[in-house]
Amino acid sequence: MTATEASRPPLTAHGTERPVPRWASRTAHAIPLLLLPQCLWRLPFAFGFEMGLDVAGEMPPLWISIPYVFGLSLITEALALLSFGLVRGWGEVAPRWLPFIGGRRLAPFAVITPAVLGGLGATAFWAPVLLSWFGVGDTAGFSGGGWEILARLCIFPGMLWGPLLLGLTHAYHTRRCRPGKRYAEGGGSLAA
Repeated sequence: MTATEASRPPLTAHGTERPVPRWASRTAHAIPLLLLPQCLWRLPFAFGFEMGLDVAGEMPPLWISIPYVFGLSLITEALALLSFGLVRGWGEVAPRWLPFIGGRRLAPFAVITPAVLGGLGATAFWAPVLLSWFGVGDTAGFSGGGWEILARLCIFPGMLWGPLLLGLTHAYHTRRCRPGKRYAEGGGSLAA
């Protein structure tokens, strides 16, 4: 055991120095699942199926659309899985297999800054779509009401990604940067 390992406080069940609120852990698990319907709804576009959108003849060739759509879905889910860094030990200490920083403690703002930017970016990305559903701005045309309902049901859960990520980031900040405040072990409420 090294001197730095001996000076670290014992870790919780999540591998973190301080307890993670139950709601934050559940939210981190929910984010990739909330994005899954959107990723699955997007897959038929890769093969030229327009899912009821009024875009006849505007679809790109398959050699472009297949890697683009599958890549976009994989990147979306990979980014969603990064939310676990806000509730797990690898968001506090870099995994040992990482070159140069492996095993070192991460500065809280090295995690908070990209998380806030990601949360704000996801919120800003989806805001125009949500507004268009209420008649503000341009809306996508569909060949039938059923297609539009399906699209909205699949897309809406993904719109929660940004706000949920910002909530997780706030919990991470409270846990790591505000030593006078801490979350209670069981319920996740703030205890002074």
